[in-house]
Amino acid sequence: MIGELDRLFLRRAVELAERGLHSTTPNPRVGCVIVRDGRVIGRGWHVRSGEAHAEVNAIADAGNDVEGATVYVSLEPCCHTGLQPPCTEALIRGRVRRVVGAMQDPDPRVAGKGYRALRAAGIVVDSVELPEAFQINAGFVKRLTVGRPLVRIKLAVSLDGRTAMASGESQWITSAEARADVQAWRARSCAIVTGIGTVLSDDPRLNVRDAAFDGGGGIRQPMIAVADTRGRTPAAARIFNAGARVVIVTGGRAPACHPHAEIVRQAGATVDLAELLSWLAGEGCNEVLVEAGATVAGTFLRDDLWDEAVIYLAPKLLGNEARPMADLTIERLASAVRGTIRDIKAVGADLRVVLAREL
Repeated sequence: MIGELDRLFLRRAVELAERGLHSTTPNPRVGCVIVRDGRVIGRGWHVRSGEAHAEVNAIADAGNDVEGATVYVSLEPCCHTGLQPPCTEALIRGRVRRVVGAMQDPDPRVAGKGYRALRAAGIVVDSVELPEAFQINAGFVKRLTVGRPLVRIKLAVSLDGRTAMASGESQWITSAEARADVQAWRARSCAIVTGIGTVLSDDPRLNVRDAAFDGGGGIRQPMIAVADTRGRTPAAARIFNAGARVVIVTGGRAPACHPHAEIVRQAGATVDLAELLSWLAGEGCNEVLVEAGATVAGTFLRDDLWDEAVIYLAPKLLGNEARPMADLTIERLASAVRGTIRDIKAVGADLRVVLAREL
């Protein structure tokens, strides 16, 4: 039976999980709180892939004395051996009395087996589907259940929905504060998807530069994937100086090699973005940030290949001749791309609107 105090401690576990927001990929973000006699005796979270899991860190924080305690964890404890041993074994060995989980792990290697292993060892197990726990790992869940990462599109636009002047001039439509805010979205992403048009016209770096996202082992740079049908990405492009893994996704007729990048050749004449997303999921990508021009952004929107849009609205009007934020041909209102506003926040002189795709 889950009580209000249980939910409180589960939310504390989710808050701890958020500390791994930028570093755990491809693993989920997990936090753990250990309580005995109404007092918190241990806290932990998964810091980065390959290192100790949240439960093990929390047990260590409790001085390895957790007998009779209740363990609150934001995700079902794992029961398989990967880069780390099973967390279920650590909990059983610690002789904890009860485990309360905020959501079941969608990984087929776990998927309820962790809870069953604990119950078989005589540990009381309670679980609840806490929305906050799902939200922090929505990309992980989607990758494992759908075979695609969560896709977030970043757009910086004027109030009339324009991203650049007709000449291509676009630096800068939004404020310095808005551009700095984008660093957080990049830092939590596993990959950034852009198009060859953006690479040729803007020559962006697309990397994480804010030292605030250095968790102690250096800044984790997301992969950069360029949709480049004909393989035109210049060897001197700044994305190759970003310290990131760069992948150029081409059509079947493009060159098969590049001096600085991996080439992923698709069979079709043009890049299939749905196929690209499936490939990224296979590479362990949970969250993808799209930073691209109207053609690529429009394709993601038109083909329902997106989950969220982060739109920075600058208090400017650029006029009819300026370039639109997405290349979309929509003739009827019923065919409009629809979303639900999840959050609105002032960032510098701009507004940041987070939109969730309407299912």
